[in-house]
Amino acid sequence: MYKSAILGCGGRARGHARAYDHVTGGKLAAICDTDGGRLEAFGEQFGVAARYADIHEMLDTEKPDLLHVVTQPDLRVPLLTIAADHKVPAVVVEKPIAIQGEDYRQLRDLEARTDTKICINHQLHFHKRSLELQRNVEEGAIGERRFLDASARLNLSGQGTHVLELVSAFNAGATPTSVFGQVSGAAGLHGGHCAPEQCVATISYDNGAQAQLVCGTNARPTSDKEARHLHKRIAVYGTAGMVQWTMFWWERTRADGSVERGDHEYGAEDVIGQAGLTDAVFDWLSDEGKVHPTNLAASLTEFNIILGIYMSALHHRPVELPVEPDDGLIDQLRVAL
Repeated sequence: MYKSAILGCGGRARGHARAYDHVTGGKLAAICDTDGGRLEAFGEQFGVAARYADIHEMLDTEKPDLLHVVTQPDLRVPLLTIAADHKVPAVVVEKPIAIQGEDYRQLRDLEARTDTKICINHQLHFHKRSLELQRNVEEGAIGERRFLDASARLNLSGQGTHVLELVSAFNAGATPTSVFGQVSGAAGLHGGHCAPEQCVATISYDNGAQAQLVCGTNARPTSDKEARHLHKRIAVYGTAGMVQWTMFWWERTRADGSVERGDHEYGAEDVIGQAGLTDAVFDWLSDEGKVHPTNLAASLTEFNIILGIYMSALHHRPVELPVEPDDGLIDQLRVAL
């Protein structure tokens, strides 16, 4: 049984903690937060007695096998560096993995030098119906992949990285080769989840498939009960049918024109998806061959698409991938928008 710890006891951390009711490979043993009141309340809610205000003390004392980093995006580099320096075997870190080119390059360098297994918390990958539809596509149920359509009604930082990971999952990890994008809305370029308010982009892959990514309120809602933060969608069109997953429903169509569709409850699926993501980390720790699908290297490839969108919007042209981003992309976007 592996030993886990959580860094950051805010609202999102509760999703990580609740999943341990369903995790089979590990146990939540320690928590850390600089806010004493929040730390104590979280510890009482989830029955965790080992509580720390200092991350170094917790890592030195508890020596967890897995550290959940559930903090603001601008702290990714220093906190992941601390985990690597303490030789924590594995880390699950909240998305987005980066904000712009500088922290992307720092994490790329960290990934190259550390043995710590870093995974990004894209739990949608592990939702039961999402996994089923991924298998359908992989097994050829819709023929050859031709086009993927992904959207989120929050910005690229808020939810866009989630659906980009789903594009990668449903496209068999194909390598992105170019992107042509446009962005708008400077108001989103402030605060933790810093990104333009809206974007649209066409992404080409080395297997011949293309994807459209739409983020912001220009994405069309898929349900009457859908708040902005509850819209995430992926559809995959092939030569013999299509599959589609949203946060509230799913569907499959076949070459004969038949359609299968059903509903699901996002909250119930999400806690199981979070548990599946966590157990997949333990599987990777037990077997080097079971590489986690949301590992840092894969997530940096996906984030490079976002950097390409920014470069494309600023320079008004398609961008070949991978791109070496300009410095100060967020400042450049603030000026341009």
